[in-house]
Amino acid sequence: MKKTIIEFAKTIILALVIALVITTFIKPTLVKGFSMYPTISPNNYLIVNKIPYLAGEPERGDIIVFKAHIYSDSGEEKDLIKRVIGIENDVIEIKDGVVYRNGEALDESYIYGGVTPGDMAPYTVDKGHIFAMGDNRPNSMDSRDPSIGEIAVSDILGRVDLRLYPFSDIGLINQSN
Repeated sequence: MKKTIIEFAKTIILALVIALVITTFIKPTLVKGFSMYPTISPNNYLIVNKIPYLAGEPERGDIIVFKAHIYSDSGEEKDLIKRVIGIENDVIEIKDGVVYRNGEALDESYIYGGVTPGDMAPYTVDKGHIFAMGDNRPNSMDSRDPSIGEIAVSDILGRVDLRLYPFSDIGLINQSN
């Protein structure tokens, strides 16, 4: 009987250790808004991978989740999901519906409607920050909005790598520069 209890305890401890390791490096996320449509739709259930940014930096095209330092009506801090458009020292400009990075027009076939509304004067991304935008540009609160602005790398929770739901769309999330 004592041997059975010890074996049972080992199994429970092992399961707890595995669960702790998984939750330390992976975060499930349910998308609520349309800002990343058509790449990600509302009610998509995603896995956010925390590992890439433990030792590395975000790359252009990564889809990330970050602390936005804005609050919901209930007082909770919001996490937002956006695509990295620029990294530190990149110069981002929007003119005539096209986003330019370092003077070159971006090929953004993934954005809803094919254009980015509004113009933005050239903006240089500060050290330790990124510039991020949603794929649904008319319906995205992102780095163009002063309440969000550029995002500190330290506020990034992880990179979106996998969609689990809906089951018809299960698979890797495409990363695009």
